Amino acid sequence: MAAEVLIGLDHDAVHSLRFQKQNNSCTFQTDSSLVKDTASSYDSALTHVRVRVCLARHGRLPLRVCELLHLEKLYVCGNRLRTVPDSFSQLQGLRTLALDFNKLEDVPLAVCELTNLTHLYLGNNRLMDLPPEFINLKNLRCFWMESNFFHRFPQELYDLPNLTSLQMGDNRLKRLPHDFCRMESLKGLWLYGNRFEIFPKVLLHMKSLEILDFDRNKITELPNLKRLCSLHLFSYDHNPIKEPPKVGEEVILVGEGAAEFMEVREAKKERRRKAAEEEAEEQALAEELALAEEEPVIHGILKNSNSSSKPATDEAAVDIEDSDVKEEETSVREEQEDGVELPVTEYDGADLEYDEDMVEYETEEIICEGEGFEYEEEGLEYENVPMDYEYEDGEELEDTGGQDEGA
Repeated sequence: MAAEVLIGLDHDAVHSLRFQKQNNSCTFQTDSSLVKDTASSYDSALTHVRVRVCLARHGRLPLRVCELLHLEKLYVCGNRLRTVPDSFSQLQGLRTLALDFNKLEDVPLAVCELTNLTHLYLGNNRLMDLPPEFINLKNLRCFWMESNFFHRFPQELYDLPNLTSLQMGDNRLKRLPHDFCRMESLKGLWLYGNRFEIFPKVLLHMKSLEILDFDRNKITELPNLKRLCSLHLFSYDHNPIKEPPKVGEEVILVGEGAAEFMEVREAKKERRRKAAEEEAEEQALAEELALAEEEPVIHGILKNSNSSSKPATDEAAVDIEDSDVKEEETSVREEQEDGVELPVTEYDGADLEYDEDMVEYETEEIICEGEGFEYEEEGLEYENVPMDYEYEDGEELEDTGGQDEGA
């Protein structure tokens, strides 16, 4: 059963118990036995409880809260607490504990025994260091300790292998230890509002850092941060720095001149993107042309046939003319056999000369046919002999001879 319990010990307050799953709401008048009743009545039923205890007057945590053994999230913020009871260590189910805005001067040892904690918030207290027992919190992933009085970095944090988020803003730190890079799993580091004058070079070895915040320090110069290959956000606002640092193209900057720097960077990225698109288009076009040149043979034949459509048309015309010539030759033979002579040889010769420039093969065929004409000419001369014999008149013979010369 998941629920949120608001418990108050201020005698002027109204207290309520809300069950999120059942959507039921109950209101109780304040009573000193409220915490006891809540613990005894609902401890066996609640498996996920969020408790906020308002101890404005008492400044202490009721012992009955420590009997809520199924608590996973406990927020006890702004209650002037100076410590917690020893029985607090019984809350082994706690995953999240918030003790912000209290008056803790030391981290309670009972808290160091909550080995299942993953999120611990101790900001806005009076802490100056961490106890050695703090290394028991091996599962801690998020630790916020901002607005305290740390003058040196607590090296107990080195022994927390799962710590990924560390909030140490508004403390008194001036430097980081040279072996700070041992915190290899750290992804977010907030060091705003401290007293750094020089950027800690050891951070350049933190390859896993994604968020780095150095707002409100006294740093005057920043190194090249391109070595931080995982960095997504770097904030250096309110430092006496004249220009942004060199960072990766995807890093968001917050600080003096950062906005202008990122505008120029985005403009360059846009130009490069357009140039890359144009280059890709040109390359795609070149590949298409290369593929067109390497088409299968059948496509080449079709293309060649299209490109030579005019000569093919001319060849077809020659074939047609050739067939016409053959028909004319046949008709000439028939007419010559009937004794009729047609002067068509010179006309056909002109056609042959024209076709000879276009199709050599056809010209050869026509030349062969020309030889046939010559043979037939001889036949004509042979037939003329009896014609000369039949004419006895000398004038007629002369006319015949004139015709022979003309032939």
